Amino acid sequence: MSKDGGANNVPGDPSYLSLYHSGELARRAERAWVMLESCCLCPHECGVNRLAGKVGVCRSSAELKIASWTLHPWEEPPISGLSGSGTIFFSGCTGRCRFCQNFPISQLVAGNVFSVERLAEMMLELQSRGAHNINLVTATHFVPHVLAALLCAVKGGLRLPLVYNTSGYESVETLRLLDRVVDVYLPDAKYANDAVARRLSGFPRYVEVNRAALQEMYRQVGEDLVLDGDDIARRGLIVRHMVLPSGLAGSTDVLTWIADELSPRIHVSLMGQYFPAYRAVGDPILGRKVTFEEYLIALEAFDAVELERGWRQFHEDE
Repeated sequence: MSKDGGANNVPGDPSYLSLYHSGELARRAERAWVMLESCCLCPHECGVNRLAGKVGVCRSSAELKIASWTLHPWEEPPISGLSGSGTIFFSGCTGRCRFCQNFPISQLVAGNVFSVERLAEMMLELQSRGAHNINLVTATHFVPHVLAALLCAVKGGLRLPLVYNTSGYESVETLRLLDRVVDVYLPDAKYANDAVARRLSGFPRYVEVNRAALQEMYRQVGEDLVLDGDDIARRGLIVRHMVLPSGLAGSTDVLTWIADELSPRIHVSLMGQYFPAYRAVGDPILGRKVTFEEYLIALEAFDAVELERGWRQFHEDE
């Protein structure tokens, strides 16, 4: 069941083009690369020298590792459209989600090492295949590489919007490097309780960090989702929230905060497709799907806080 609408239909060039021509994009790429020397790209701030080959909390050194790049048809409608989103799945992750459905990539770090130049070529290949955008999936720990690759890709003719697809566990300092670089933010708001976030995903201070990150994204791109003539997102913010068994995600609190502290006009994607994967298999709480009653609580909260825009999934018991 969907509840979209109310978006602005005003196309525009990706904002990173002006940064490229002014030289600001190159300066940001240089600043980001320095951050790898005592890594502080994510809120873990583990401080390891990834340039010297040390591996951070993200299980990554400075070697760029990518699992796949492809056209992806199953994102939200303004992201995937008809032709698909040009997704690039980066290996490793700043989280340790026990139920991660992409755990071979995020937790087992499946993938291959590529150069920055090859990443730029991937972006251009996806553009040539008709992708609506370049969708950077779990790219937090490789932001320096993304910025460096973007310099090459723009020179090669890249003109697609950039989508930053993230767990929402982001440093405001790193996000500021992405201001006017990222066109569409696609973050999670996973939890309303720090203890649950730490236990299930290994995220210290998740609630504080996530909410500060969402506020920074909102500051950068605003509340309106800007669409082109084909209803594809060109700029804006879509917040994802996945309902978990036994109310562990704190869905009512998460949705209330979004409506009260950001805007009831923010597009929210309320997801009910949880299933046990990875270490959640066999878990007494996480080892089952979400019931219709649990998902209904989140649906009712969505309406109660008067969120105006977004998407709600059908549940198999409906």
